[in-house]
Amino acid sequence: MTKLSVNINKVATIRNARGGNNPDIVKFAIDCEAFGAEGITVHPRPDERHITYNDVFDLRPVIKTEFNIEGNPTPKFVELVLQAKPKQVTLVPDAPDAITSNMGWDTKANFEFLSDVIEKFQQKGIRTSIFVDPVAEMIEYAAKTGTDRIELYTEPYAAMYPKDPQQAVADFREASKLAHKLGLGVNAGHDLSLENLAFFHKEVPYLEEVSIGHALVCDALYLGIEETIKRYLDALK
Repeated sequence: MTKLSVNINKVATIRNARGGNNPDIVKFAIDCEAFGAEGITVHPRPDERHITYNDVFDLRPVIKTEFNIEGNPTPKFVELVLQAKPKQVTLVPDAPDAITSNMGWDTKANFEFLSDVIEKFQQKGIRTSIFVDPVAEMIEYAAKTGTDRIELYTEPYAAMYPKDPQQAVADFREASKLAHKLGLGVNAGHDLSLENLAFFHKEVPYLEEVSIGHALVCDALYLGIEETIKRYLDALK
């Protein structure tokens, strides 16, 4: 069964807008696990506008499922991950001023850099995943880096889904098949939602994990977090 990892960045955004510790992201992460989430994802950015580096260390000892840290592997980020030792690190090529992640890696152009970073993490027993577009050459070079998994960048799927679901998912289906053939695990994330997740899960084979934050937190404003997680898990059955 495909695992659901809840990205809690948006919860930290709400907290930071007011200051203090409300909502408490550590409690929120614990509650997500209690309600059935099979992982917690954070994406600390250099300006710490949502998840802070201190949050990572506060969360690390309390998470009982899988802790996934996403980010651009700058020296500071690499050091954070090596200290925190999460179950998984997802390498994302976002610029420091990016509002949100908006592209996958050019794994060919960044092959040596990614290979070196991945080796550092794997030496510490941290599973690695590279954020990529559903492009065969990018997946092939990702495999050559020695990474354990890729994470398919699904915003293009989400944008096209309302108009033509089959066309929207076609590249992702083939990308997952190729990744599996090359020995890679397959994750996916970005703009997956209750509207489009079940279809994506049905059509894309070998999917091990989805990481969902923005849509899930938005749904929770109406449904509550327990009911929201239940519905996302139902979409992955």
